[in-house]
Amino acid sequence: MSTPSFASTGDLTEKKVSFTEVGPNLYAYTAEGDPNTGVIIGDDSVMIIDAQATPAMAQRVIEKIRSVTDKPIKYVVLSHYHAVRVLGASAYGASEIVASEKCRGMIQERGNEDWASELGRFPRLFQAAESVPGLTWPTMTFNGKMTVYLGKRRVELLQLGRAHTAGDIVAWVPDAGVMFTGDIVEYHSACYCGDAHYNDWPATLDAIARYNPKSIAPGRGDALVGAEMVQAGLDATKDFVTSTYNAVAEVAARGGSLKDAMTACRAACDHKFGNYAIYEHCLPFNVARAYDEALGIENPRIWTAERDRDMWAALQG
Repeated sequence: MSTPSFASTGDLTEKKVSFTEVGPNLYAYTAEGDPNTGVIIGDDSVMIIDAQATPAMAQRVIEKIRSVTDKPIKYVVLSHYHAVRVLGASAYGASEIVASEKCRGMIQERGNEDWASELGRFPRLFQAAESVPGLTWPTMTFNGKMTVYLGKRRVELLQLGRAHTAGDIVAWVPDAGVMFTGDIVEYHSACYCGDAHYNDWPATLDAIARYNPKSIAPGRGDALVGAEMVQAGLDATKDFVTSTYNAVAEVAARGGSLKDAMTACRAACDHKFGNYAIYEHCLPFNVARAYDEALGIENPRIWTAERDRDMWAALQG
């Protein structure tokens, strides 16, 4: 059996882009499991949720936005710190880049390492990587909650709990009952849990559910329009996270190896999630973080390009 190519270095297939209206003047830019971007159009300006990995990739989002509005893009909101979400921010010409205070701290702590790691794992998502001017620094940060007005339209930026990362936020548009969740919610796409807080994630999903969103623009996968799809997305995300963690934690508790944990995770998850986008890509990183968390390592260890390769080799060997 041949050794699989590292992470997603072999994934060269372009994805079909959709631009779906999830509420009045609210859109989800989705691409079959590649990172999504949310678009909120207010009376006087536009807010973007997650910026794509490079300015060149962001231009594709801007083209879609310009097909529905010519209002200026004033805000870029970062749902979390990952390079694939933030490094395209400069393309939008926004006057403010908004994130949680924790997200900004994580860019400071591990932004460069994360950039190198993600570029090495998934080069297709970093088209025209040379167009990235450097790390993206938020110009406004908050703890807990921040309200932004786009004319009369109110957008609430909320920290509902740790999940995909420690600094996750969502954007809630009350007039439409629509939420942009970043990678806290995925749909038919694997959750990347390499920087996760597994034990907090289900409660954060419950906090989202309490808003009774009519639609959700998730971090990856199709837009969730209507209560039935919203519930399906929340349920599947919770099942993915808990199934992964519980299988690995059981192995860690009895002193099993990381490789044993991978075997147990596959037994629990392959039949349910094996056909999800980026499942094989995420799996080793998910197992490694679950194993650490089960052993009491509170804060996710920083992934470096070197650590990525070492872990990958250990789990393939």
